[in-house]
Amino acid sequence: MNQSEKRIFLIQELLKENAVYQDVKIPADAAEQRQLLRGLMNVRMPHDISREFLDIQDSYLQEETENKQITDVDTLVPVQNGLYIWQGDITSLRCDAIVNAANSGMTGCYVPNHKCIDNCIHTFAGIQLRLECSELMRKQGYEEPTGKAKLTSAYNLPCRYILHTVGPIISGRVTDRDCELLASCYRSCLELAAEYELESVAFCCISTGEFHFPNDRAAEIAVDTVKKFLEQKSSVKKVIFNVFKDIDRDIYRKLLG
Repeated sequence: MNQSEKRIFLIQELLKENAVYQDVKIPADAAEQRQLLRGLMNVRMPHDISREFLDIQDSYLQEETENKQITDVDTLVPVQNGLYIWQGDITSLRCDAIVNAANSGMTGCYVPNHKCIDNCIHTFAGIQLRLECSELMRKQGYEEPTGKAKLTSAYNLPCRYILHTVGPIISGRVTDRDCELLASCYRSCLELAAEYELESVAFCCISTGEFHFPNDRAAEIAVDTVKKFLEQKSSVKKVIFNVFKDIDRDIYRKLLG
C-alpha cells in the first residue's frame, strides 16, 4: 500500500465502527482525507481495534512524520549548559521524552482537528496512546491532579516516551498557588524522567494558550524550576524549551540569552 491507500483504508475502518458515519463520503482531495482521518481519530473513544488496523496506521503515521523532517536533539546547540531553545513541531523531535500539556481526563483532546498540543501528540502517536492513557486512568480511579506527571510510550513519534502533565487553568489573575502548581508540573516531569533514567526532555509551554497562563510568567517559572533541578545529580542532562510561536521564542531568548 502507498500512503494514499493506507489513509483510505484507515478512514474506511474508522467509519465502519459507528453507524452514525454511514453516509460520510471520503473526499478525493488528500488534504481533506488527512483532516477526516485526524478528526475520526480525535473523536474515537478508547477501545480495541484489529492488529491489521494498527499495523497500517503505524506504517502510515511513521511515514507522515518522516516527511515532516525529524530533528534530533543531538543536532541542537545549547544556549546555556544543558538548556536549549527549539522552535518547531514537538511531534517531529527525536529525544528521550517530550512533554504533553494534558487535561485532567488524560486521554487526549476529543475536539476534531483541534490545534492544541494534546490533540497533535495523540494524533501522530496513534490511537494506542489513548488506549494506554485510558488504562492508566482506569487503574487510578480519579482525574489527574494538576501539577503531577505520568509517563507513556510514544508509539509512532520519534521520541521514546511522552510525559503527560496537567497545568493550572487561569480564569482571572494569576495566584501564588497557580505559580506553585505550574512549577510542580516541570518538577514532576523531570523527576519522572530521572526515575526512568532519561537524558533529554523537551517541554512545551505548559498552561499557556488554551489554559491562559501569561506566557512571560510561565517561561520564568519554567526556566527557574528547570535550572534548580539540573543543579541536582540525575540522568537528565538536556532540557529543551520547545516553542511554536515567535512570542515564546523571544521570551525564552530574553531569559536565557
